[in-house]
Amino acid sequence: MERLRGRLRRRNVIHEQQGRATVRHLGSDLAAVLGRTPADETPKPGESVQPKRGDQRAAAETGVPAGKLSKRQRRRRRKGPSVGHADPVAKVLSDLPPGLSAKVSEAERALRARSGSEAVPPAAKGRRRRRGRGRGRAGASGTAAPAVHTPAVAAPSAARPAPLRQAGEPGRQPTYAALDLGTNNCRLLIAVPTRPGQFRVIDAFSRIVRLGEGLGRTGSLAAGAMDRAVAALEICSQKLSAREISGARLIATEACRSAANGAEFIERVQRDTGLSLEIVTRETEARLAVSGCGSLVDRSAKGAVLFDIGGGSTEIALLDLRRGASRRLSNHIVAWTSLPVGVVTLAERHGGRDVPPEVFERMIREVEEMIARFPGANKLADLVGGEGFHLLGTSGTVTTLAGVQLELERYDRRQVDGLWLAAPDIDRLVGRIAGWSFEERVANPCIGSERADLVLAGCAILEAIRRVWPAKTLRVADRGLREGLLTEMMVADGVWRRPAPTSARQTV
Repeated sequence: MERLRGRLRRRNVIHEQQGRATVRHLGSDLAAVLGRTPADETPKPGESVQPKRGDQRAAAETGVPAGKLSKRQRRRRRKGPSVGHADPVAKVLSDLPPGLSAKVSEAERALRARSGSEAVPPAAKGRRRRRGRGRGRAGASGTAAPAVHTPAVAAPSAARPAPLRQAGEPGRQPTYAALDLGTNNCRLLIAVPTRPGQFRVIDAFSRIVRLGEGLGRTGSLAAGAMDRAVAALEICSQKLSAREISGARLIATEACRSAANGAEFIERVQRDTGLSLEIVTRETEARLAVSGCGSLVDRSAKGAVLFDIGGGSTEIALLDLRRGASRRLSNHIVAWTSLPVGVVTLAERHGGRDVPPEVFERMIREVEEMIARFPGANKLADLVGGEGFHLLGTSGTVTTLAGVQLELERYDRRQVDGLWLAAPDIDRLVGRIAGWSFEERVANPCIGSERADLVLAGCAILEAIRRVWPAKTLRVADRGLREGLLTEMMVADGVWRRPAPTSARQTV
């Protein structure tokens, strides 16, 4: 009995050695699939290979030196593959213990499937189908990301060039990217064109960075604010480098425009993230806001005032639609202005945490005086206040009011974007928020701690606009510069242009 036990023990040890040899033979890819580290198996140049402790113990028990074949193994190798095992690897696998044999077989199958030499087993296909159905259900509820393949991305480096306009491959849907670095937010959209005038967002990023924090007092960007912005831009850089971008435009607005060290910050962004930001003019910013929100203008309206309340500036554009609106709504701008005031700068001057009624009224009058210096403010005087006139607002201020109006437990862009607010509702919402304490504003899910000290400054700018251009309705837009950038790039590339009929094409 002891002799039989010894033979079984030696045979198990031999099987274990054969298994290790087989795993090493399958290469680093197989080792990765099995959860082993190739670096642990491959000696470094100049490094001596020592048998492992388990192999030394096995050699002592069996009398076979570690790493060498036993007589029985050499005899089997001379005989060649036995009947029923035309594949020598299969013969070795049959001699392994069941658990190790199954593990090695599954790893081999995975490697062959990866190289395309073997179809994926039905069980794996079934698992993929089930996961796909799960993603479809999540996508319907708006909680899942789009099903877009994203390869692994290396950490950003200064040597990586910024995304450039590239010609798309024939037959492949082009991908466009737009980035807006404002005084308060850093936002990125990546989209593909769909129907004429529309596109589908496949990736997005937004983060409050408060780049303009302290800018009104010092005239320069603060070190901490620049660090926050660069950290957000690094994430954007990774998202951009993970895709083949056909067109990209990356802009910076008021904070970099007015800061004494704005150009130095742009150079740092290029050096640290590889992104080349373009500081746009106020006129360009107003035009892009109109391009991004144009689809929400009421087509039956005769006139509208579009405004974008930012962190450091407020863009206002007057649209004359009496001759009918066209797809390129920026052609209908009859007057525009950019006020050098936003939610961050106004809150820093007057306070944002505790705002008594007299301070709130002082904010409104300050903005009103700025608008009064706008020479084109009366271009739509005969339409203001009538049935064919409305306001269109795109900013965190108006989207916050819409979320509070809908009493959302969590902000939902799909319910907010395009919502109409009547003048009495706006009066009630502004009075309600102005009467809340700072803690009550923080507790509201559509305001939160990031906007609690800025929302009243935004409401003050909104009230000043409503006093100059009173309207019965206001339409809320959760879109803006990024959508305008995407639209203009796609129009310039002609992605929505219908191909000419075959009969009209010239043949060579």
